[in-house]
Amino acid sequence: MSWSTPRSSEFPSLEVLQQDILFPYIKENVKEYLQTHWEEEECQEDVGLLRRQAEEDSHLEGAVPIPAVSDNGAADLQQVIQAVVDNVCWQMSLDRKTTALKQLQGHMWRAAFTAGRMKAEFFEDVVPAVRKWREAGMKVYIYSSGSVEAQKLLFGHSTEGDILELFDGHFDTKIGHKVESESYRKIADSIGCSTNNILFLTDVTLEASAAEEADVHVAVVVRPGNAGLTDDEKTHYSLITSFGELDLPASP
Repeated sequence: MSWSTPRSSEFPSLEVLQQDILFPYIKENVKEYLQTHWEEEECQEDVGLLRRQAEEDSHLEGAVPIPAVSDNGAADLQQVIQAVVDNVCWQMSLDRKTTALKQLQGHMWRAAFTAGRMKAEFFEDVVPAVRKWREAGMKVYIYSSGSVEAQKLLFGHSTEGDILELFDGHFDTKIGHKVESESYRKIADSIGCSTNNILFLTDVTLEASAAEEADVHVAVVVRPGNAGLTDDEKTHYSLITSFGELDLPASP
């Protein structure tokens, strides 16, 4: 039996950490990162993608162009770096998810986690519960709006150490959006089980509804800081406040 535990407010390292720590980290450190890594091939690829994206966005209000570096020297280079910084901040202010932006963010987060500048932190009930499920023969998967690369960075560099071994696989929106029922059918096909053999944990009722449409079992996790639920939602969904409340059957 496969159980999917995907949502980041259960694992604050995915959604809460993104909003409160990861995204602010990009804005605060992108200039330093570019100055430090500018000559590296990976960084130049990132800047090239951002420049092409900026050209595509030239018709948008507030779009920030990124000029190429000329032969004018260091002053010109600093102007180009500042243009990249301004472009990144502009995209982030609009909550854009362009490939160019996500790629740079991913590389910056990887560098920060690898250097020990950031660590993911979980609610205290999460890791013990996941270990218990695994010992009972269950499979645990992550499905998040955060990229698979970001997921692996977070779970590989946490206050609990590297806990990637606790998860059997990772899914992001490449498989489909979380508010579309077809996404859950695709995940079931990918992991080789029927949808009614999956338990999906989330704090977003639109996602819960989409999963139910695919015949997936759902529990809505109520955590501090989550959006409130209507009376109808409280009645309709199974609610938990801790992973420890789940009394799951052992896998046959």
